[in-house]
Amino acid sequence: MIEDKQAWGSRVGLVLAMAGNAVGLGNFLRFPVQAIQNGGGAFMIPYLVCFLLMGLPLLFVEWSSGRFGGKFGHHSTPFILDVMDKRKFWKYIGVFGIFTNVAVAAYYCYLESWTLSWIWHSISGSFVGQSQEQVATFFGNYVSLNSIEPIIFWIICLALNTWILSKGLSGGVEKASKIGMPLLILFGAFLAYKAITLKAGELGAINDGTVGLNFLWTPDFSSIWSAKTWLAAAGQIFFTLSLGMGSIHCYASYIKKKDDVALNAMSAGWMNEFVEIVLGSAILIPIAVGYLGVDKVMEMTKSGGLGLGFQTLPFLFQQWGGMLAIAAGVAWFGLLFFAGITSSLAMGTPVIGFLQDEFGWEQRNSALAFGKIVFLLGLPTVLFFNYGVFDEYDYWAGTVSLVVFALFEIILFSWVFGMKKGWKEITDGADIKVPNIFKFIIKYIAPAFLLAVFVGSLPGIWEQLTNVALYKEIAETTDVSAIEHLKTKMLFVNISRIGLLVLWLAIA
Repeated sequence: MIEDKQAWGSRVGLVLAMAGNAVGLGNFLRFPVQAIQNGGGAFMIPYLVCFLLMGLPLLFVEWSSGRFGGKFGHHSTPFILDVMDKRKFWKYIGVFGIFTNVAVAAYYCYLESWTLSWIWHSISGSFVGQSQEQVATFFGNYVSLNSIEPIIFWIICLALNTWILSKGLSGGVEKASKIGMPLLILFGAFLAYKAITLKAGELGAINDGTVGLNFLWTPDFSSIWSAKTWLAAAGQIFFTLSLGMGSIHCYASYIKKKDDVALNAMSAGWMNEFVEIVLGSAILIPIAVGYLGVDKVMEMTKSGGLGLGFQTLPFLFQQWGGMLAIAAGVAWFGLLFFAGITSSLAMGTPVIGFLQDEFGWEQRNSALAFGKIVFLLGLPTVLFFNYGVFDEYDYWAGTVSLVVFALFEIILFSWVFGMKKGWKEITDGADIKVPNIFKFIIKYIAPAFLLAVFVGSLPGIWEQLTNVALYKEIAETTDVSAIEHLKTKMLFVNISRIGLLVLWLAIA
């Protein structure tokens, strides 16, 4: 163990960095689509219930666990969990807190690099005069590596992440968050204003912007009783708050022994919710419905938010014409870039903390090591994007491992470490009074909730593991070349799973 040399420069910087960790691409691309697919306005009921009964409790747990581990000089989850209980089992559960960050960063940085590329194309006028189909084809060619451009922008994005991380907490991550988060909100406010004030008959729009808001938030209360809706709400809370990853533990481990964790956790959590619910719902869907209509957008949301965000909006912005179209493109993809990079920086910090604490590496060397690992692990997601490697990383590292780790960590905190000690960690130095009801929620409700989410996910996990969807596609396809493509895809999918398993074992 080496002496702690890292520290946050200010509380504002810490909260902005934590909020930046949580506010990611999913706030703007995933959340509105999830809401539409799961009951619109009615989706907010299970969503907010999951936030209160699972999101906030886990924020309290991860902040206080991180600060506790930091007292002993540890900044990565294997050793933070180890000081909470000395049985070696917990140290290996903590491996998820490093594995997840590395594996998610491997594909997330590629997605993040698209935003840089689309900023460039918005400025250079690549989308001017193109139809919606042509913009969609442009995107398809891009991810198919029909040129060297995607690799160049991916390397630029990795290099930028590595450089910022090499500057440390206060000099790198905190500064980036202080710049990125205000700009994100500024760009979001500009686009939300343009979306909501959109008028039918102006600039080619067929609907007012408020029609899209009404479409998004019209409640379908029959969906509330669906297990699928609750699983979607729980999944969105995990995804949006970056829970179960270990990055919150790491950030919190660098604060002082008596620094507040309760108010910080609440501040970061509610700031993320504001960005997601207010800005996330006021841009993508209102603009798309304004120009394409409800039925068309409803059909497009079935394939998720990436298509709307990268294939549809660049075309729609061109309807605004001239400099306004360029400004809208830069604002939208700039917003996504800042959301992405503040999250990917949070993924690198626990890995760097691990290398510094346990091997005594310097900040620069640790950051370079992280960059090299993400490059090697991420290369298959770039080269074989069309063969499902990207999606496979996202499913196992960005979904399943989050739930598994969160379930174990809350059991450790409330039942092994003990709720008495745990509550003391949460409330020591707190600038707010945490309601006592959270004792009960953290010990009983949140673990039960997480267990239900995990058990409810098992059928889907089994189907994913056994390639049920791919076998079904092969059975229903008569085209020989399509069958060969699907078989090749299955091969790459299985290889990527083995690679992720090897990564986990190597860290362990």
